[in-house]
Amino acid sequence: MMIADEVICGFGRTGTMFGSELYAITPDIMTCAKALSSGYQPIAAVVVNEPVYQMLLEGSRRIGTFGHGFTYSGHPVATAVALETLRIYEGDCILDRVAEVAPYFQQRLHQLANRPHVGEVRGVGLLGAIELVADTASKRAFDPRHTIGAACAAAAEAHGLIVRPIGDSIALSPPLIIKRHDITALFDRLERALDATESMIATQELDVQRPA
Repeated sequence: MMIADEVICGFGRTGTMFGSELYAITPDIMTCAKALSSGYQPIAAVVVNEPVYQMLLEGSRRIGTFGHGFTYSGHPVATAVALETLRIYEGDCILDRVAEVAPYFQQRLHQLANRPHVGEVRGVGLLGAIELVADTASKRAFDPRHTIGAACAAAAEAHGLIVRPIGDSIALSPPLIIKRHDITALFDRLERALDATESMIATQELDVQRPA
């Protein structure tokens, strides 16, 4: 049985409505949230296919109702916002917008691959990450105590850009309505943050320090 977590990559982030579509995956169960309401209201959903539904239905008939939920499940305000969000995705052709700007986003992202401490660049659609390493040839990681990812994120914020550090990886997931000039500004600011991070690494000689 296949469960797909579409909390991050659902609703257009990868250039398709769901990441599973991009990779031709047909999950039995799919979880989604966040972009279901564009983040305006807290809401999440679990989608199941027909065989799973029938299994739950049969089990409920045999041993009692499958009572699963929370006090505010199906809250009318959150569900109304989700329905309007889905209408906007379709009406404003958000997937087409992502398809239009994603190639430039990925181009600028992969141009970072040759930076002194970028060990890997990965991304699809309007989703990307760069992994910062002590040595690009061996992919040797920094000592976690140096919190290089957090330092880079702080440098980015100082330049007016908010990114998400995940360990020493810097994750990027801009708004789906981002325009080309905004992508240019995003990566120009990120490059300045990387300049500052690289300077800090060189000054403190962190690239030659290994975990104790």
